[in-house]
Amino acid sequence: MSNFVATFEWVVANDHHKLLRPFLREECQLSKRGLAHIKFNGGMIMVNGHEATVRSPLQCGDVVTVGLPLEKRSESLDVEHIPLSIIYEDDHFIVVDKVAGMLTIPSREHPNGTLANAILGYYERIGLPTTFHAVNRLDRDTSGLLIIAKHRFAHDRMSDLQNKGKVKRYYQALVHDRVHPPNGTVDAPIGRADDSIITRMVTENGKKAVTHYHTLTQKRNYSLLSIQLETGRTHQIRVHFAYLGHPLLGDDLYGGKRDYISRQALHCNKIEFTHPFIKETVTITSELPKDMKQLL
Repeated sequence: MSNFVATFEWVVANDHHKLLRPFLREECQLSKRGLAHIKFNGGMIMVNGHEATVRSPLQCGDVVTVGLPLEKRSESLDVEHIPLSIIYEDDHFIVVDKVAGMLTIPSREHPNGTLANAILGYYERIGLPTTFHAVNRLDRDTSGLLIIAKHRFAHDRMSDLQNKGKVKRYYQALVHDRVHPPNGTVDAPIGRADDSIITRMVTENGKKAVTHYHTLTQKRNYSLLSIQLETGRTHQIRVHFAYLGHPLLGDDLYGGKRDYISRQALHCNKIEFTHPFIKETVTITSELPKDMKQLL
């Protein structure tokens, strides 16, 4: 087993940074918290193959190597060997096609059987000494693509991209009736409902929420939409289409009926991002699950 969960190597390209600390912070985008984690938890920082401190001087052409320390899983998370559909994997990220009915992380009522438990089981099988870092989450009954970082640095970098709107997420949803206009944008703020800690609603006092949609197929009683999120509020798609008068099929929390399907008919079918380490565009897709496909 390696002494590090991941290692990185950078070459100093110019003399702009005289010391190692600003090079790591600005060029390598390691946060102050990340550097502290490396320093105090068994990580490694070297310049030209020799151990260095963040106050070490740098010259053009120097090779900086960083080893990220092993990460311990939370004692509250159980390791479970649950089948997973892994669509994409590299040294830093995993993209899983989550099934409907699976929570992303455990709750008091459901401490087991979650994606987090399953990923820890996968890490145990491949001998990866790290813990669970979800970049995005999906509701329990929403299926589709979900990004997991293999270490803290990857999580920090991808979360920063997501906060800047540079991780594009696309969904497909079946909603009640025919949507008019068939293509459009919902720009309506979302906040917590007054009488619930779970339910959200469109409200003037809410946070900005923008959803773009395009109709793919129309049936007599429902429509299949392609949806792109510009923001990522809790229950955003479900709330916005209920607000339009077209709740998702099966979404009885927001007025949808379960005549056709027993869960909200929502699937994350595409994720696109520029990989923060290899600088290439990564596009990952997933087919509609069987329960939604059968309705078409």
